[in-house]
Amino acid sequence: QVQLVESGGGSVQAGGSLRLSCTASGYAHIRYCMGWFRQAPGKEREGVAVIGTGDRTSYADSVKDRFTISQDNAKQTLYLQMNSLKSEDTGMYYCAAAMSYCTGGSHFLELSRVRDFYKFWGQGTQVTVSS
Repeated sequence: QVQLVESGGGSVQAGGSLRLSCTASGYAHIRYCMGWFRQAPGKEREGVAVIGTGDRTSYADSVKDRFTISQDNAKQTLYLQMNSLKSEDTGMYYCAAAMSYCTGGSHFLELSRVRDFYKFWGQGTQVTVSS
C-alpha cells in the first residue's frame, strides 16, 4: 500500500520561506515522476512543480525562481523549498506520485491532461502566507 505523507506547512509572513516534505512508504519507485500541486479555497487544484527522469524539473510560471523541487532517494522523500512567499501562494499543498517515468516537462503540471497519470496523492499540508 503506497502512502504519501506531506509535512512542513504552516503560517508565514510574506517574504518568508518554508520547506515541504513528502515521505513515501510502500513506494519503491521514488525515481518515478513526482510532483507538487496546490489548491486555494474556491479554486481548482493546480500544478506547482514536477521532477522527472534525470532530475529534470518544471515549474509553474507563478513560482519560478522562488520554489525548488528535489528528492532524496535514500530517504524516499520529495521536497519543495519555497522562498519569497507571497499571499497568493496560500493553499493546501499536495504531493503526487506516478507509476512510471516522465520527462519532467511542464505538461506534467497540467492536471486537465495528466490527472490519471498520478496514481497516488498525499493528504495535503496547509500553507498560509499573510501579507
